[in-house]
Amino acid sequence: MSEVTRSLLQRWGASFRRGADFDSWGQLVEAIDEYQILARHLQKEAQAQHNNSEFTEEQKKTIGKIATCLELRSAALQSTQSQEEFKLEDLKKLEPILKNILTYNKEFPFDVQPVPLRRILAPGEEENLEFEEDEEEGGAGAGSPDSFPARVPGTLLPRLPSEPGLTSLTIRIEKIGLKDAGQCIDPYITVSVKDLNGIDLTPVQDTPVASRKEDTYVHFNVDIELQKHVEKLTKGAAIFFEFKHYKPKKRFTSTKCFAFMEMDEIKAGPIVIELYKKPTDFKRKKLQLLTKKPLYLHLHQTLHKE
Repeated sequence: MSEVTRSLLQRWGASFRRGADFDSWGQLVEAIDEYQILARHLQKEAQAQHNNSEFTEEQKKTIGKIATCLELRSAALQSTQSQEEFKLEDLKKLEPILKNILTYNKEFPFDVQPVPLRRILAPGEEENLEFEEDEEEGGAGAGSPDSFPARVPGTLLPRLPSEPGLTSLTIRIEKIGLKDAGQCIDPYITVSVKDLNGIDLTPVQDTPVASRKEDTYVHFNVDIELQKHVEKLTKGAAIFFEFKHYKPKKRFTSTKCFAFMEMDEIKAGPIVIELYKKPTDFKRKKLQLLTKKPLYLHLHQTLHKE
């Protein structure tokens, strides 16, 4: 084993243990970040074409399967569903396999397949790709954990079934004000509902690509149906709106800015909310306004109650 490979395996092992430790301590946001970073590194190695790799094709396949399991555990931590989760004790079975990948020759313990390497930027990676952006646009920063390929179709969900005494919320995203609105390629908005720890309370939804761009506005005119009744949202929850656009030179979709709406702002009628610099701060602790100019996200809320 070369020193390079030995060092690589040590780094992977340390990252795996960090994620599992965070997971076992209940620090879910940190665990998710660590799992996603390691999964991306493993995917990259599993699909590397260079000839100086010490890993065989079979070992690369196993590395890719471990990356898949890390993604499954990460998804389980963000899911509100309890059934069929990939559990921590399952994940821990993979640590010795990763450590001894060069000699491991048994059947993989889980029925999974390697997933294709996607342009998903793990937290901290986007800062190396975006340094040329000017400060007002967001400057250097870590992207949100979710950066998607270009031309993402909308993933909007239908309104919840009505329940007596409970309120459902429709948010119409009308437009967003940006100084360089006309230059944004395939812009869309990712909508999520997070608790104070940044954990998803509802499924994440993406709007279709914006309907038009005009002057300093990107127009959407699309309805988002909140996937939880207002009365069932936990104290301190917030609805996040991440504005994303495609960067052809770098061939990935980047988060440009974000906005959020807290529970006391849920009221019928129009509302404008401020835009903040990336990275998306789901815990709302280190917020920086995107610009001093009067540019906002324009929404309209409709409350439905039986």
